[in-house]
Amino acid sequence: TERLPTPKPKENKTRTVHANILHDCAKGEENPNRHYANNKIKTTKYTVLSFLPKNLFEQFHRFANVYFVFIALLNFVPVVNAFQPELALAPVVFILSVTAIKDLWEDYRRHRSDKEINHMDCLVYSRAERRYVEKYWKEVRVGDFIRLRCNELLPADVLLLSSSDPDRLCHIETATLDGETNLKQRQVVRSFYDLDCEFDPLKYNSIIECEKPNNDLNRFRGYIIHRSGRRDALYKENLLLRGCTIRNTEEAVGIVIYAGHETKAMLNNNGPRYKRSKLERQMNVDVFWCVIILLVMCLFAAVGHGLWMFQYGDNRPVFDVLSPEGTNLSPIMSAIYLFLTMIIVFQVLIPISLFVSIEIVKICQVYFIHQDMDLYDEETDSHLQCRALNITEDLGQMQYIFSDKTGTLTENKMVFRRCTVAGVEYSHDANARRLAMYQEMDSEEEECMSHGGTLPRRDSVTSHQSARVVLRSQSTKSHRRTGSRAEAKRASILSKHTAFSSPMEKDITPDPKLLDKVNDCSSQMDFMRFHSQPMSQLPSDLSDIIDFFIALTICNTVVVSSPNQPRHKVRMRFELKSPVKTIEDFIKRFTPSRLTSGSNSSSSSSLITNRSSNKGCSSLLSSPSAESTLTKLHEEQPSGGLEQVFSPIPPSYDGKASWNLEEGELRYEAESPDEAALVYAARAYKCSLVGRLPDQVIVELPHLGKLSFELLHTLGFDSTRKRMSVVVRHPLTDQITVYTKGADSVIMDLIKPPDTGKRQKKIVCRTQHYLNLYAADGLRTLCIAKKILSKEEYACWLQRHLAAETAIQGREELLFESALRLETNLHLLGATGIEDRLQDGVPETIASLRKAGLQIWVLTGDKQETAVNIAYACKLLDPEEELLTLNADSQEACALLLEESLHYIQAKFLCSPSGPTTKTFNTNFSPFDIYSSSSPSSQSTPFLVHRLGLVIDGRTLAYALDKSLEDKFLAVARSCRSVLCCRSTPLQKSMVVKLVRNKLKVMTLAIGDGANDVSMIQVADVGVGISGQEGMQAVMASDFALPRFRYLQKLLLVHGHWCYSRLANMILYFFYKNAMFVALIFWYQFYCGFSGSAMIDQWYLIFFNLMFSAFPQLITGTLDKDVSAETLQQLPQLYVNGQNSEEYKPYMFWMNMIDAFYQSLVCFFIPYFAYADSDVDLFTWGTPITTLALFTILLHLGTETKTWTWMNWMSIAFSIALFFTVALCYNASCPACYSPSNPYWTMQRLLQEPLFYLLCFITPIAALLPRFFYRACQGTLFPSPVQLGRQLDKLPADIRRNILSLSRVKVGSPLCPKLPFLSLAKASPKGYNKKDRRSVSGSKQGPLLQTDEAKRSPLQPTDSDMHLSDLYTPAPSEVDTLPYTKDNPAPSGELQTSSAADSEHLNETIEPSDVNLSSCVTSTPLPAQADGVQLSMPPDGASQCVRYTRNSEERLKSEHAVSPAHRTEPPTERPLQAASFSLN
Repeated sequence: TERLPTPKPKENKTRTVHANILHDCAKGEENPNRHYANNKIKTTKYTVLSFLPKNLFEQFHRFANVYFVFIALLNFVPVVNAFQPELALAPVVFILSVTAIKDLWEDYRRHRSDKEINHMDCLVYSRAERRYVEKYWKEVRVGDFIRLRCNELLPADVLLLSSSDPDRLCHIETATLDGETNLKQRQVVRSFYDLDCEFDPLKYNSIIECEKPNNDLNRFRGYIIHRSGRRDALYKENLLLRGCTIRNTEEAVGIVIYAGHETKAMLNNNGPRYKRSKLERQMNVDVFWCVIILLVMCLFAAVGHGLWMFQYGDNRPVFDVLSPEGTNLSPIMSAIYLFLTMIIVFQVLIPISLFVSIEIVKICQVYFIHQDMDLYDEETDSHLQCRALNITEDLGQMQYIFSDKTGTLTENKMVFRRCTVAGVEYSHDANARRLAMYQEMDSEEEECMSHGGTLPRRDSVTSHQSARVVLRSQSTKSHRRTGSRAEAKRASILSKHTAFSSPMEKDITPDPKLLDKVNDCSSQMDFMRFHSQPMSQLPSDLSDIIDFFIALTICNTVVVSSPNQPRHKVRMRFELKSPVKTIEDFIKRFTPSRLTSGSNSSSSSSLITNRSSNKGCSSLLSSPSAESTLTKLHEEQPSGGLEQVFSPIPPSYDGKASWNLEEGELRYEAESPDEAALVYAARAYKCSLVGRLPDQVIVELPHLGKLSFELLHTLGFDSTRKRMSVVVRHPLTDQITVYTKGADSVIMDLIKPPDTGKRQKKIVCRTQHYLNLYAADGLRTLCIAKKILSKEEYACWLQRHLAAETAIQGREELLFESALRLETNLHLLGATGIEDRLQDGVPETIASLRKAGLQIWVLTGDKQETAVNIAYACKLLDPEEELLTLNADSQEACALLLEESLHYIQAKFLCSPSGPTTKTFNTNFSPFDIYSSSSPSSQSTPFLVHRLGLVIDGRTLAYALDKSLEDKFLAVARSCRSVLCCRSTPLQKSMVVKLVRNKLKVMTLAIGDGANDVSMIQVADVGVGISGQEGMQAVMASDFALPRFRYLQKLLLVHGHWCYSRLANMILYFFYKNAMFVALIFWYQFYCGFSGSAMIDQWYLIFFNLMFSAFPQLITGTLDKDVSAETLQQLPQLYVNGQNSEEYKPYMFWMNMIDAFYQSLVCFFIPYFAYADSDVDLFTWGTPITTLALFTILLHLGTETKTWTWMNWMSIAFSIALFFTVALCYNASCPACYSPSNPYWTMQRLLQEPLFYLLCFITPIAALLPRFFYRACQGTLFPSPVQLGRQLDKLPADIRRNILSLSRVKVGSPLCPKLPFLSLAKASPKGYNKKDRRSVSGSKQGPLLQTDEAKRSPLQPTDSDMHLSDLYTPAPSEVDTLPYTKDNPAPSGELQTSSAADSEHLNETIEPSDVNLSSCVTSTPLPAQADGVQLSMPPDGASQCVRYTRNSEERLKSEHAVSPAHRTEPPTERPLQAASFSLN
């Protein structure tokens, strides 16, 4: 009922744009566009008039500033004033003006850049002159016609009405909006598509209805209404956004839709965000305590003064001050007035300069972080950027890191690795060798650049044991390019400018078997075309192969350009046909004469495939049959024997050189790296994309030459469907064909159910099997499928699709449903495996962040298997850790799984088993405490982190984040060392971060590189964006932007640690300094009847904090380094110092206060007794006290300074010199400034007295002795890790290096090696069981959870990890590191569980047939104290198998047991149960 009145909201939701030239004659009031914003931009905050009031208003948002102004004004009240009113205003005015000048300077810079932008030129159509005239950007209005030229920036959001391009396209580069350097295509509005002549603005008389301005860069909806009443839909493809650059298009004309601040680019530009750091929040608590102390002191003085007055009774003392009316004041009134006076005198206790000092120090810290050349990335020519200036110290207190995977941990450079077509796998070994060679070049270059060698990523099983042959094809000559971003990429490896096209990604070496088949197939098709035979007679396995490559070539949005004209695309038109727009078009175009007779028999040529009975979402298929496993093994044997593997060029590689030279002319601009990889892969098989127009795609196939596929529709990729489709008319068969590519989890569910025959079932089964293998290899998998539509089916679908296209309300939903209707009953062609390589240094970075006590969670949208294997590769998951995998299909199942997991964790880790195992338990796990710090109360509850990894998929995560289950989920997750959330949506990512942050009260950091990470970056305490391949949206939302993940290590462990340590110490020092100075006056009150007088001259009182003692602490706060950068990186454990807020605990504030009061007593009473009974005046005694206080305070800072530079010495010398200069000048020039007091010549007299020098020597030493003694004892007897680090820094470099290398062994593994490593053969992975998701990993201490149906398949860091084994050896730790085997799911390898309940033995056998002959042998550490392990090597000819037996104490049966470890860890509770191993 509420939705009935739709027309009104619709009025508000849309904007109507008319052409301005129609209204030029009309008065301004009548122009319908007059209400819209003009194109002038203003990003400044202030104007000349508004600056003062507005800036002051902003500054008074700070409570401290209001307090200081209040006190300065209070000083103007005669009854309570303590100082000269003008003098008391000085500090406040100084502080406010420093901040105001900073704001003004920032604003002036913004003003200058605005002016520059507003005065850029563009061409606007003028009706009076009937031509385009030059105007400034700021003069452009909504409704103006603009002519755009090549390489020109867009001044506003413009609807494209005409383009000089024959295909009515306009290419734009959106680098300024999203950082993507690849070209995007934009299309002329459909109704202006067929204009033969140039567009004439005078003839334009349409009206545009579109949505209100919004900040969604990827959405634009509206329609254009013509005079005839015809409506045409408008899409984001028709809109050119402000700030983009026109490329490859001579000129284009458009009408302005949004201008100035209403453009999408401006609505997206928020600037840096203001967050409050944790330290600032703690500091505010202490400022509050300072206020309490201040009030207590004032109250004490007021009561004292009242009592003192009261004791005189009616005899008023001579010195009594009368009230303004001339009458006597009662003691109570005197006390009240004095209370206010004391507040003025003691105001310094609340540090006025603290806030300004903190801002200055933070700006300096940011400057130094920017200057760090270690955080500069030469490859992308990008620096670290600090976008939030006020949370640098939070970097030193992080406890949880949430990271994206693709593009953050990996390169987001996709390299085609292998594929399977029609159930046959092509392993592309030569290509794997080529990649290995790139890797070697890469690492050699790294070593030359002295960055230290990094671990190359692992390769597939077969690739890395064949000899590494240097195999470079003709195309290694990389085209140098000129581009908009100065990407100083490594020229030897990476080409410039085009996105995703380094030689590593482009020059794919084809698989000889597949190349032969492609050639065979295309020659047969050529023969059939020549003899005009119907193509349906082609054998289905061959037609699948050619369809597979056609799909790779055309099912994408890749733009083709040629390098000889920079960024100009290739044009090649066959017959100009516009896309199908109406049903009439369709009927005209597809008359029976055009559709060949072969089309009806199309179904016979299409292979009817089997819909796998096991859904392949994230589940794992059990092996289809033993026979298929054997055939697979045969397929994997290289066909030409060993000679072929080692020959540098594959036999069928002859045509490649000439082909390459010819094709080298084309360059592909892709929107995503996956697309580019597949197009380059197809090109390696001579199926090249030659040109793309809005209505046709031109493809060159071997033997068949250039073919033009008519492009009827493109159904773009979206994250819900997880696939994209194109509808084309095939030039050879004349059939309407749908080609679809997408995630295997979705495509496999859309495959047509098998009707007949085993072959189709086999193909689907095998493809699923290979998909599982690819995922186990850490490859990204995509499925390719097709569907042939009959004319009737297409006509029926088209009618509803066109209706959806023109709808304005709910258009997205209608188009989505339309796509779903089309993409059903698909015919599976094959699948591809693409490798997304790890970034350099990721494993090391993760290892060292983890040693620093950080919990690392990876939240990725990738499928589970891929994510798990990348997690192993980057050391997030440890082969020695057990995995808990949670996959549930309902809320109840999820609740049960979480319950079981909790029981399992408690049973295994928390109940200490009786007997000797208790001892090993303690050494085994080396759990470390993490405090959920924040409130002191919660700090008493450490929780243990166990050697467990948790893997959870998106669906289960959705259930786990439900209110009822979130606490259980957290309880499980916080006990695990690493957590991996797969298939998670952007919203889930942010919910996980929010949950951990709010419930555990910990400091969180989120790091990501794409638009899908923005929400999690904004929710975290610190958001880090990676300026990578996926654009700038993550960077725009972040607080810090890094070029690479590995720089996070130095940013946190070094800069974070320093910033936190400096600021914490500076704040504590500020509190101490002010309290110490104020206490001096407080002690004096006992000697002056609490009258509020001071023995210190008011000039000193006011300028002491502001000038005399301000500079040294700023220098220390900016430059102090408690430990060197080298040591901090080599001993990551020092980072824990910040996590636990060791530098700034609540008790430290009170310790400092006590110390301040003690020091002030010393500084007050030593001069007091020195001058006792002498006839010196008040100021001759007060000035030495001020001098001593200054010396003590500076010396105190000296004891707290860890790193001395010439600037520290200079600042201290300057402070002392400034004090004496001001004192001498002031005392000489002011004989009778403030009668009755007289400071004349005080300092000059003092400097002539030996007593003054003696006081200056004795007092500071006496004052600082206790602190110095405490520091010395604590550093000697109970040194903190940071102090040990500091001592290390003092040692000579070579000794330090030796100590650090020793300590790293100690840190890295709980146990140093006692035994040499034993090598055991590891069976290679051949997929895993679907059902092992339900079994619980073998427990070492405690109960084993397992379901009846559970079949174990222990999974290891896949073959891909094994590749790393030749580069490093894992340090053996006592923690259950037994050889884990990867079981093959062939029936013979399945696990038999004996039925007897009392003796349950798990026997696991690996049959010879399961062991891939080419599998790799790697060394696996055995436990140092494995008592019951017997190894017996078999006779040479005997079959090898590993057997182990194991008793488990208890068996819990449950339908949804926890799971699913990917690998079972063999038992190692030596004393409890003997584990016997035999190799026989």
